Amino acid sequence: MGIILLRSLILYLLVIFAVRLMGKRQLGELQPSELVITILVSNIATLPIEDVNIPVIIGITPILALVCFEVIMSWLILKLPWLRKIVSGSPKVIIKDGVVDVHTLSELRLSVDDLMTAVRGCGIFDLSEVQFAMVETTGSFSVMKKQGMENPTREDMCISAECSDPPMLIVSDGKLLEHSGEVFNIGHRDVEKFLRSISRGMEDVLMMAVDDSGKCYIAWKNGDKPFTGKMKV
Repeated sequence: MGIILLRSLILYLLVIFAVRLMGKRQLGELQPSELVITILVSNIATLPIEDVNIPVIIGITPILALVCFEVIMSWLILKLPWLRKIVSGSPKVIIKDGVVDVHTLSELRLSVDDLMTAVRGCGIFDLSEVQFAMVETTGSFSVMKKQGMENPTREDMCISAECSDPPMLIVSDGKLLEHSGEVFNIGHRDVEKFLRSISRGMEDVLMMAVDDSGKCYIAWKNGDKPFTGKMKV
């Protein structure tokens, strides 16, 4: 039993490393080559766990080989557009000027129900609102509404607004997230100094988010009313 647990832990860590090495994509965003590698890696990893007679190295070697192959292939795809088209395909326009391209629909083997499901997934329930739509190489849909159906923006209404970055979480469960603090040049001492100014400590913070203007939101572990205010960044 101990050997099986050790094998499982080794292969678990190896698969996590392999997936991290291939990039931060969700399952639905994988390119065909990445999906194939993911399936192969998961299948190979189960073999040494199911059969203790198979050496762990027999599972590790092909996993590392496949991941290396995927990294090399990703680099080649990045450098060679013609190879990218062969391996990943190319986006297909399925609606143009509000007209559904029946030929492309047939080529992609999509039914009308599939099309409507994808459009609804983009928050549109009336096909007459669609100006342009395309199927990406990952299989996801990108849809643009007709201009008259779009929500008016501040620019359309001649309302001026300053551009700013969204708030970022810099403290989580009493611990400073260094990588987030670096974005706004906020260090551990800056946060502690600010918290002392409001008679609190780092250990009291459940979460703290700050934007580039210094506006911050702090939720407390003890359930007190959240703090909102300005922090000198």
